[in-house]
Amino acid sequence: MTGWPDQTSDENAIKRTRSRKGAPGILDVATRAGVSGATVSRYFNSPRVVRPATRKRIEQAARELGYIRDRVAGALHGRMSGSVGLIVPTIDHAIFSELIEAFSACLHQHDRTMLIASHNYDLEREVGIVRSLLERRIDAIALVGRDHEIAATEMLRIRGIPTVSLWNSQGAPGIPSIGTDNRQVAIDVTGHLLELAHHAIALLFPDTRHNDRARDRKDGVMTTLHAAGINVPPERDLPCPYDTASAKAIALKLLQDDPPTAFICGNDVIAHGVIHAAVRLGVRVPEELSVVGIGDFRGSSAIEPPLTTIRLPARRIGQLAAETLTDKVNLHRVSELPDRILPAELIIRESTAKAGR
Repeated sequence: MTGWPDQTSDENAIKRTRSRKGAPGILDVATRAGVSGATVSRYFNSPRVVRPATRKRIEQAARELGYIRDRVAGALHGRMSGSVGLIVPTIDHAIFSELIEAFSACLHQHDRTMLIASHNYDLEREVGIVRSLLERRIDAIALVGRDHEIAATEMLRIRGIPTVSLWNSQGAPGIPSIGTDNRQVAIDVTGHLLELAHHAIALLFPDTRHNDRARDRKDGVMTTLHAAGINVPPERDLPCPYDTASAKAIALKLLQDDPPTAFICGNDVIAHGVIHAAVRLGVRVPEELSVVGIGDFRGSSAIEPPLTTIRLPARRIGQLAAETLTDKVNLHRVSELPDRILPAELIIRESTAKAGR
């Protein structure tokens, strides 16, 4: 799958490996490393046939220049690949399914193909995925959130790859965002519980260290509760992964040890687990316990009782992302685009009621 010239390739073949938009090519690496273009090409094809000292010089030169080898350059001869990358934190649950579907469908309408990958909330792993997609000559890429390793965003900047950030109101520096205000989302759902006179509230949110969406939501919840004079004790503020079974186990323990009157969950997947725990213990929802989620995922209107949640504009985000990237590629835009903040909607169903009803 390399498509790279071997040691017998002529100079023109090597020159064709130069990246588009002025990004560094094989000859740039060769000059920096003090070797021939054929040696650099041979290194990328068969590293073991190149002497260790030479390998080290080539590796250092490529790293310093931000060089990304183009696996399909020989076949494409400078043409666009027609593929657009999408990197999401997870494909395990319904969290990003609607976004992915809309993104793919819109790209298909523009005769482009989606290449999707998941980093499982590991930003260092995302760096490797970005590199791999660039090696496959993607025309553009969409990332989720604003938290990314500098190495990932620098690779995209050096290559001049059209990039958008999804799911939040603000992207990484220099990357336009298409998403929603997650802090405001949390303020709205917390305000709903306060209007229902809930004060004994438990929080189930995932680890926020590498998840800016969860961090913004948690901040919105805490700010709103503090403004209302409500402090959440540590035993009711518990970390929980985006996993229904884990949420159920945590909620089972909390409902037996120190039952709150309401749960605010980082998303609907967690909220479903809380409702399952309540059913298991015979705790009536919403008469004895109110539960709110965020996302309005598939199944949230069908669970019993139907879940009160925030409907995120997932499909619209995916559609706009695909359209934006396609336009940037087709029109060769290099200027920054403004952030697009889309409204979210509070959906009041049957999982919430006035406290002590």
